[in-house]
Amino acid sequence: MHRLFFRIFILFWIAMALIVGGSIALTVAVAARDAESADTERRPEMAVRASQVLANGGLTALRTWLAANKDAIPHRDFFILDRGGNDILGRRLSEFAQRRLDFLRKGMGSGMPPLPPLPPPPPNLWPGHAAPQIVGPDGTIYTIVFSPQRPGLFGALSLPGIPIAVLALALLVSALASGWLARHFSAPIRRILEGARSVASEQLDVRVSAGLDDRKDELAVLARDFDAMADKLRTTRIARTQLLRDISHELRSPLARMRLALGLARQSSADPTRHLDRMDLEIERLDALISQILKLGRLQGADLSIARENLELDDIIEEVCADARFEGAAKHCIIEVSGERGALLSGHRELLRSAVENVLRNAVRYSPAGEVVDVHTRATGAQITIGISDRGPGVPAGDVTRIFEPFYRVAESRDRDSGGEGIGLAITAQVLQAHAGSAVARNRSGGGLEVVLSLPRLIPAARAMRLS
Repeated sequence: MHRLFFRIFILFWIAMALIVGGSIALTVAVAARDAESADTERRPEMAVRASQVLANGGLTALRTWLAANKDAIPHRDFFILDRGGNDILGRRLSEFAQRRLDFLRKGMGSGMPPLPPLPPPPPNLWPGHAAPQIVGPDGTIYTIVFSPQRPGLFGALSLPGIPIAVLALALLVSALASGWLARHFSAPIRRILEGARSVASEQLDVRVSAGLDDRKDELAVLARDFDAMADKLRTTRIARTQLLRDISHELRSPLARMRLALGLARQSSADPTRHLDRMDLEIERLDALISQILKLGRLQGADLSIARENLELDDIIEEVCADARFEGAAKHCIIEVSGERGALLSGHRELLRSAVENVLRNAVRYSPAGEVVDVHTRATGAQITIGISDRGPGVPAGDVTRIFEPFYRVAESRDRDSGGEGIGLAITAQVLQAHAGSAVARNRSGGGLEVVLSLPRLIPAARAMRLS
């Protein structure tokens, strides 16, 4: 926090110094302009008055008058000099006045033209210089010099000086404010930093937004987003671990049956042909399982790119239903198709076909003999939905959302004969997600399960213009 504190403290004072300095500079410039204007107006007036006083009362009266009027022009020193350059009041010339006098002497040169001693003599301006001269009754020439003073900063602004205590109080208040700001900003940053280190060390149960519920700033939002990311990573790691376990189990089961068939085939009394057929069946199942796993892995890849084309949904559904009717003929399962016709989609034909087929084959598998499997399509605005429902046992309410997880089966037995490999619906969910769609499942009120697939609908340009 110390670095952040000093940065805020220094930036605070730099900003304040710039603001105050700019304000003072502007004020001084305006004040100097106003003072110069007043000085320019009063300078001839003061010279005439001094000439009159000198003519009427002599040097003594001029000294008395000058002592009373030396501060008549604000922020200006008023000197009356004899020919030797000395002030008639015996004052020491200021630095500005001495510079002014030297400048005037250089401008005049060594010789000064005498002025006619006519009483009362009016002020005479030296050629080229604003330095009035007055001449006494005895012919003595006096030079009037106005020079700017060098007042303090607060004097120039007509402000009182700042006591040390006030300055110390300002430093203390700014330090406290900077410390509070540094702590206010650094506290969530430190928690996020510690959380990032915990995530890097595989501690995904870390949470950093605790205690920041009342804050609505960007750091609190960042902390909550960090927690969401940690939750996602934790869920992904759990799913990955479970997937590896399921894959291991699924691969171990056919291998175990193949090893058993091989052992039986080696016995002298065994029928090798029957056991070899069993091994061939297990190899086919193993190959199908590996293909499904590879397909699921490709669909879950971050760099998945799908070659899209314009498709008619009717063609896909008719093709899938024809295959499903063939498979369901053994149990006299009836497949009925209804709803929207002529809907268009943009996507990958084989992937969409596989997604619909996985759901429909699952419905046929769990549908009782002689029952109906409904396939209903409906267009709602820019979406097209495909609802597939059966009259089977359904799914426990707590497991409805899990049927789209890889290798998940409702049946307690993990034997493949109780169902499929448990990958088909996971592939369906990934295909729908890759096409900006979704797949949801719910139990029917009359029994059975309904799976609804939603996909973006492709609207022809002419029809889109009519709708708009």
